[in-house]
Amino acid sequence: MITVKKITTKKEMKQFVTFPFSLYKNNKFWVPPIIKDEVDNFDPNKNPVFKNADAQFFIALKDGKIVGRVAAIINWFEVEKQQIKKMRFGWFDVINDLEVTKALLNKVSEIGKQHKLEYLEGPVGFNNLDKTGVLIDGFNHLGTMITWYNHPYFKDHLEELGFVKEKEYLENKFKFEKVNATYYKRISNILQKRLQLKALDFTKTKDILPYVDEMFKVFDKSYSKLSTFVPISDAQIEFFKKKYISFINPEYIKFVVDKEDKLVAFAIVMPSFSKALQKAKGKLFPFGLFHLLNARKNAKDVTFYLIGVDPAYQNKGVHAIIFDQYTKTFAEKGIVNCIRTPELEDNEAIKKIWEDFDPTTHKRRRTYRKSIL
Repeated sequence: MITVKKITTKKEMKQFVTFPFSLYKNNKFWVPPIIKDEVDNFDPNKNPVFKNADAQFFIALKDGKIVGRVAAIINWFEVEKQQIKKMRFGWFDVINDLEVTKALLNKVSEIGKQHKLEYLEGPVGFNNLDKTGVLIDGFNHLGTMITWYNHPYFKDHLEELGFVKEKEYLENKFKFEKVNATYYKRISNILQKRLQLKALDFTKTKDILPYVDEMFKVFDKSYSKLSTFVPISDAQIEFFKKKYISFINPEYIKFVVDKEDKLVAFAIVMPSFSKALQKAKGKLFPFGLFHLLNARKNAKDVTFYLIGVDPAYQNKGVHAIIFDQYTKTFAEKGIVNCIRTPELEDNEAIKKIWEDFDPTTHKRRRTYRKSIL
């Protein structure tokens, strides 16, 4: 018999967070989170996302053993301001038992029905900065710290239960050696003169912080036309600053400003922490932090986390200025592989940015939806 239990205690939340450690045990492609960070992420007193969202967390039990988990999420900005009557589900992991998946998602559907929402969509997080999508292709490639990994049967479970494709995301990578540094240097020089723009490089985190609020304004403007867009609140920006900015190599954050020093484009790249997180096994101490700091300094693969261009400067090649800066940094660091985060398959603007790099699509992921009856 399968029972679904709502998480109500810290002990149960830790069980919720650590369930994937058993589900993907000995899987060389799964990248574990830091357990404490994940627990804090779900704490309304620590994560400001809960000012605009509600979440309930559930585990499925069979014969007294945890066999699945899911987060049921309502983003109230999305529901009330954008009038998108969506019930989100995320952090979805199950054993290969269709009845477990059914029990968990029925619980999510019940909550959606209580709030008069129209459909479920997932796996998704709270907003655009969270992980998204169930992996449907590319299971034999190493995951990243900003994506979910899952077994191939997840897709089958969802489709057998009547869920249909909502959005598809592509993950691409390319070799840094394929980037034509001479070309980007020439184009960058031309554009900076023609458009009166200036590239900003950093060596200290404190010099980046004054631009972060403005960066998120550009982020909102860049992504507002996408079907997945939900704005990022000021409180969430502050949370992002504290949690991530200080840990990202300052030389991997690039800005472009106009003649009035106003931000018009940005990019954030992170060294790949995947192998370091695998070695850490969910814990910062005693050795996890050492592995992460070592990766921060010495990783030869990088992940493009965010890139945005103000709509007034889109289709003008401004990204070439950013790439020119990165070619210099990556050459100094000896970077080998450049990995991109999931991008909507219908995002034509982002495709144009990357088309010169001969990228290879190595993973596909998808969100699924189903009407709430």
